[in-house]
Amino acid sequence: MRAGARAAVAGRPRDTVIGMPDIPAPPVILGNEPASFPHSVLAERHPAIIRQVRDAFPYGPEVHQGLDALLASCTKGVIEPLPDDAHDRDRWRTWGLDAYVGRSWFDVPWLWSESYFYRQLLGAVGYFGPGPWQGIDPFRPFKLAELDAPETGEELDVLDTLEGRPVEERSRALLHGSLWGNRADLGFRLSDAEAEEREAVPGLLADDSETLWSLLPGTESEPAVNVDAESGTGTRTRTDTATPVRTLCLVADNAGRELIPDLLLAAHLLAHRRCDRVVLHVKPYPYYVSDATTADVVDALRKLTGARGAAADHGRRLWAAMADGSLAVRAHAFSAAPLPYADMPDDLRAEFAAATLTIVKGDLNYRRLVGDSRWAPTTSFADVTAYFPGPVAALRTLKSEVITGLDADTEAALVAAEGQRWRTGGTHALIQLRE
Repeated sequence: MRAGARAAVAGRPRDTVIGMPDIPAPPVILGNEPASFPHSVLAERHPAIIRQVRDAFPYGPEVHQGLDALLASCTKGVIEPLPDDAHDRDRWRTWGLDAYVGRSWFDVPWLWSESYFYRQLLGAVGYFGPGPWQGIDPFRPFKLAELDAPETGEELDVLDTLEGRPVEERSRALLHGSLWGNRADLGFRLSDAEAEEREAVPGLLADDSETLWSLLPGTESEPAVNVDAESGTGTRTRTDTATPVRTLCLVADNAGRELIPDLLLAAHLLAHRRCDRVVLHVKPYPYYVSDATTADVVDALRKLTGARGAAADHGRRLWAAMADGSLAVRAHAFSAAPLPYADMPDDLRAEFAAATLTIVKGDLNYRRLVGDSRWAPTTSFADVTAYFPGPVAALRTLKSEVITGLDADTEAALVAAEGQRWRTGGTHALIQLRE
């Protein structure tokens, strides 16, 4: 597919935006433009990831041969098919594999190329088995190193200070902690809450948080949760069982140090009855190096329960919430699909439709939410997410070129100050919502 081609989904061209037949779809992002950010990911980052994974475990000759073949394929070769006996071969054919086999990794949609790279990487290291490396996450050492970093413990200690603050202040701090992930610095945001507003070009480029909170009204009182101090199990008492269960779907992004703020936000929302149930959507297998899986959720919960003070209290409440069902983990196959959420299957669409709100976290999920295309930054976020079956919010730091929902003055100020670096540097963020 040449640069400028329309977005392709499962091998089919798309000329208009889903749900809006009068709005033409912009060109899909490819990786074939030298010096572009997508090109650097395919040409530089992916080979570096192969080298890092190779050194992370004492793999045998067969795995090294598989990694060598993948390195040659993704740098100088073409996209190869999955083996005939691959458990997910038919699924990937549905997702467009037949249309892209034999083509350069740089000449197909960037989102598709990235996703398939990680699928092939897992195949090369024997993740899908059978064999001794079946189910072994090749990225686990990197995730655990971040989770065990001193900075993580320091941030958890800040929670003790947060406990004495007014509920509104806690809500804001935890929402921003989830937004910024490992750049959150809760201590700084508590001590200087207006710092962002004083910047010439603020870090937060769009802020629909007031609307977000209006969809999740709560209370300052704590719910009745009985938690056993040793086992962490407990029960939650709903005072009004006649009303529908208010479910928040939280589509997680990264594991490790970035997943903990997501879990703390979930704990806060449940504790103050802003929702009755949180469903945490994670990846079904290791993906994009740092994306969260169910195992990563368990690691993060253990980190919390093993901490001191307020962090441990939150960890025990979350553990109890898992036991009573008010916190659930969902690992749908489509969560690791190379396609936009506009193409989600009916069962996932029904889940999001039934939710009070879906919060989509992170840069990759944002690309999938709005479509990984060359949108003008001033394109309406509400328009490009009109297909989504229920209210949806995006919490995202900017680490790729896709962006919507800015006003013209903000875009002009960003370009004047930073050129195009603001799109990919991770120093700016968005809280966007479509009711």
